[in-house]
This record gives sequence, C-alpha cells and structure tokens, in this order.
Amino acid sequence: MNLRITVVTICFNNPEDVKNTCASVDAQMLKPFEHIIVNGSTTGDIADWHKSVAQPAYRTFIHERDKGISDAFNKGILHAKGDIIVLLNSADEFENENVLGIVTEQFADDPELKWLHGKYKFNRGGIWVELGKTYDRALLYRGMRAICHQTMFVKKELYNKYGLYDVELKLAMDFDFLVRIRDEKFIFLQEVMVKFAPGGTSAIHVSKGLNENTLIIDRYLGYSIKHRIWRTRILILSTLLSSELGKILYKLKVKMKLENM
Repeated sequence: MNLRITVVTICFNNPEDVKNTCASVDAQMLKPFEHIIVNGSTTGDIADWHKSVAQPAYRTFIHERDKGISDAFNKGILHAKGDIIVLLNSADEFENENVLGIVTEQFADDPELKWLHGKYKFNRGGIWVELGKTYDRALLYRGMRAICHQTMFVKKELYNKYGLYDVELKLAMDFDFLVRIRDEKFIFLQEVMVKFAPGGTSAIHVSKGLNENTLIIDRYLGYSIKHRIWRTRILILSTLLSSELGKILYKLKVKMKLENM
C-alpha cells in the first residue's frame, strides 16, 4: 500500500525554530511525501533562508499572511496531496528518525484506520516529561487531555468529510476537530513521537483555551457539569504550577509516575 505522508508546518517570525523543525523532518529514515511550510511572517527572515539554502524536493513554502493559526493550518491542508497529514508546528520536532516509518507501517497494516496518535515530550514545571494517553471518547469533557495534535496523523479523507479547522477559534481548533472525528477508527502508539516545544500559544493563554473548549463541548456534546468541574481544576493547577511550590509538587508527581493523571 503506497501511503504518502504530508507534514504541515506553520510559522511566524521564528526562522531558527523553522530550521530545527526542518532538520527533524529531513532526519527521517522514511522521507515524507511532502513538507509544506506555511509562513505568515511579517519579516523576510524565513523567506530569505528558503531562497538561500538548497531545500529537499519534497519541501514547499507558502509565503503569505494568514488570519491566524486555523487559517494557516487550512492553507497547508488544502495544498496537501498526501494521504496522511500531520501538523508539526515550527519549533516542534520528531522524537527520532523512525517516526514516519512507524506511522506508515500502522496505516499499511490496517486500511480501515483513519487516524492515530502517540506520546510526546513536553516541558512542564521546568522539567521535560513524557505525556500522552489513549484517546477516550468518554473523557472528551476534559478537552485535549493528554493528546497533542503534533502526534495526530490523520487521513486527509477526514478533512474532506468533516471540514477544516474553525477559523473562529484561536486556540482550541485542534480539540474542535478531535470532537468532530470522535467516532472514527484510531489507535494509540506507546512510542514518544514528538518533542513539543514549550511556550506555545495555547500553553500561555490557558483560560482563553478553556473558554473555547467549553464552547466546543456545548456545541457538539451538550452542557456538561463534569467539564466545568474539570475546567476549574485545570485553572487552579495552572496557577499553582506557575509558583515555586507548584513546580516542587509537580516534580514530586513526576517521581511518583503520575504526570499523566
């Protein structure tokens, strides 16, 4: 089965991050079918680098302003010609050189498989931890929970079926898409697939992201008391984690192997 993977990377005024992500893609033993970089920068640094350095044949650039993260994602998806799409943001990196090969094998083994996800590394409380738990439809009230879109490899047919990312959402567009594909066949891989760069937009604006999660849950799943309790818990923990005491407690939690709770 000849499966083609498209990697979409969006970026904004961060050339060094783009270079690191490109190096991660280029290091893959199984190269992607294409790597599309959507550059919405206000400066010319990334475009200049693109023009000055020889790029692999599978890499293409879209240099134009966008209307936000969702719009940039959608541009990449609309240009994609691959069968499977992964959104690997600038600054994020594949954990090792075997990720695309492992993913291809999984889809080749099960033609009915529509998407998959896996573990990831994330800097939380000043330490790098391995996160990621299998998607559970019954726990959607928790939002993305321990899922990150950088490890979600999605067949393009799902975008054709359910639509692209909601441009009205500024932070929780990945959760919105997850809710829409909630009943599609998936698998969870125990391997760490991605190193998720700290300081992303959703991590910085926790409260705004949770507000969007609430709108999404109400829209698709109905009013949820459990979600609102969970949302309060996350807000409290987020505030605590920004303190020195919170960081100490989180390190203790990691030592107890409870970081995925």
